[in-house]
Amino acid sequence: MLAQGISPTSPLSSEMAGGVRRKIPSSPSPLWGKLHTLWQDKHLVLFKTEHTLLVVSVLWILEIGINLWVIQKVAYTEIDWKAYMDEVEGVINGTYDYTQLKGDTGPLVYPAGFVYIFTALYYITNHGVNIRLGQYIFAVFYLVTLLLVFRIYNRTKKVPPYVFFFVCCASYRIHSIFVLRLFNDPVAMMLLFAATNLFLDGYWTLGCVSVKMNVLLFAPGLLFCLLWEFGLIRTIPKLSLCAAIQLLLGLPFLLNNPVGYLSRAFDLGRQFMFKWTVNWRFLPEWLFLNRYFHLVLLAAHLLTLLLFALRRWKRPGENIFELLKEPSKRKIPAQSITLSWNTYPSTNSSSAALHVCHLIILLCLWLAPPLTEKKEHTTDKENKLAQQQKQLSGCSS
Repeated sequence: MLAQGISPTSPLSSEMAGGVRRKIPSSPSPLWGKLHTLWQDKHLVLFKTEHTLLVVSVLWILEIGINLWVIQKVAYTEIDWKAYMDEVEGVINGTYDYTQLKGDTGPLVYPAGFVYIFTALYYITNHGVNIRLGQYIFAVFYLVTLLLVFRIYNRTKKVPPYVFFFVCCASYRIHSIFVLRLFNDPVAMMLLFAATNLFLDGYWTLGCVSVKMNVLLFAPGLLFCLLWEFGLIRTIPKLSLCAAIQLLLGLPFLLNNPVGYLSRAFDLGRQFMFKWTVNWRFLPEWLFLNRYFHLVLLAAHLLTLLLFALRRWKRPGENIFELLKEPSKRKIPAQSITLSWNTYPSTNSSSAALHVCHLIILLCLWLAPPLTEKKEHTTDKENKLAQQQKQLSGCSS
């Protein structure tokens, strides 16, 4: 037997010597290993980011039941839905002059993307009459939006999973905006988060539909990311594509009354009503409505962007114009901010707390080390590890 190359200690020789076949123990399956590790870390599931997928999956399934319960048990509140239907009904009836389109709450002040999406909802909900069906549709919008947001968090793994409960299940305001009010904000944000997921996956040239003008607040961040990823020359075609899509969507209205469309759909001078404010509840109404206060806020916003561009979105010794070069010739750190607010109705304390949180986030971003240094340090460690493994493999051979 030994001459035939069978070791006396091998499983085969043991079976033949003893006359009894012994079952060789098999290694545990990967699934069983994951479940075993999960059980060992059960007290840390809500705190360790590697369990993000598990936690958000459970929360998403819970949200299906929560939305159904809210629709069935909590009374719907009419605010803007009827006005939306009146506005798109005017377009359906052949009015393409934006200055002539209006509803119960005032004139139509949203870009053309809003008109097309809510025209579809107009027909699906029997000319806007079937409110309950509209609520179920917006519940689907909410679940899709939540899925897109959770996917971003799962990709980045920067937030402990227990936070996600407060982002969705514990938020009365978010459910109210989606399924109890049927505002247009949910549609705009759903498309925004869909675009963000596409950007994370590297599909930079796909999709840009404007439903509400507040999405323009994300434009500086998108511009920075495009420049960081492609440089100036390759960014221009992508910006042109965004502009072309907006032009194509608004073409029927631009051909009829271009000034009317642009002044209504992108009215930067609109006055926001104090009773709906979330951020500035603690201010007196006269100050909130003051145009000089608005200009101060705009100047502070632009100044903050300028300071970050000049001091933080570049490496020491470089200037901001490095951002315009090809990515192969420079590296600049990209940063993003995620904000959430749930208190409804807003109070002086909640508004003040929101601003404190914003300041803390900005301060942390300002003081954070450049991302490129961390990447370079990680690459050095990986190279050293690869060299050590190569040396060990050489010794063993």
